Amino acid sequence: MIRVLVVDDEALIRTGFQHILDAADDIEVVAAVPGGRAVVTAQETHPDVVLLDIRMPDVDGLTVLAGLRRLPHPPVVAMLTTFDMDEYVETALRSGAAGFLLKDTDPEGLPFLVRTLADGGTVLSSKVTRTIVDGYLQSGSQEPPPRSLGRLTDRERAVLVLIAEGLSNGDIATRMHLSTGTVKDHVSAILTKLEVGSRVQAALLAERAGLLRPPRHRERG
Repeated sequence: MIRVLVVDDEALIRTGFQHILDAADDIEVVAAVPGGRAVVTAQETHPDVVLLDIRMPDVDGLTVLAGLRRLPHPPVVAMLTTFDMDEYVETALRSGAAGFLLKDTDPEGLPFLVRTLADGGTVLSSKVTRTIVDGYLQSGSQEPPPRSLGRLTDRERAVLVLIAEGLSNGDIATRMHLSTGTVKDHVSAILTKLEVGSRVQAALLAERAGLLRPPRHRERG
């Protein structure tokens, strides 16, 4: 079972997400709480995935994200927002968020997105993926590719390209004829060598460095 924690200041949103996800046989919503209770609840329930509102009145979503990332075994966190482009999205991704979803995401696709997150995949709303990536590339366009890319082995570079294409650990394992455990080891090594906190950051570095040729245009999420 994939254990999910839903964090949102609106009770209606929390209830709706819980109802949708609990209908899936392999997903259990362990709690649905407002932002002020998020970190403590995560410590108590040990979720695999957290769906976290990025804008809440009682506590800032980025503050909650930082608290979740400091846990001994931090969950995968995807940020939720009602805006097509949120000014805090880039900060959230740089801070270790594994995805970004609009609250009007198709309910039928929500369980699949949670499974993707739990399997180590990257989830970005199709409405804003290109905008986020373009903004990141533009902001770093004057910077040379990080030297840390040179630390990667050929196999790690191949895994990094597949991460940037949005594949989960299971998909990468199938594509490269490796075990899922081996892929997880490669991903861990990649994040360490690139000195980044999430797959999203690693994927954006790969795209900025030109490892994806031709440039990627398909949408994820």
